[in-house]
Amino acid sequence: MPSTTVTVGSAEGLHARPAGIIAEAAEKYETDIEITYDDEEADAASAMLIMALGAEKGATVTVSGEDADAVAEIAALIEQDLDAE
Repeated sequence: MPSTTVTVGSAEGLHARPAGIIAEAAEKYETDIEITYDDEEADAASAMLIMALGAEKGATVTVSGEDADAVAEIAALIEQDLDAE
């Protein structure tokens, strides 16, 4: 299963705005994508579950799933400062 570890880039961590953007991107894939932080997993297609992880700026998270392109896209979004857009 493809996975990658990335650092949260959003200034306020994975709160509502970045979580919504990530979940919207994950929803377009037919495969499950998981985000793991501090031994907790969240479905990347759920903004609420992403926010519940409590990952702040600079936190290291792991993105995994069956689709390497999906993993790469979600990982790239997590690394960006999605609050700056």
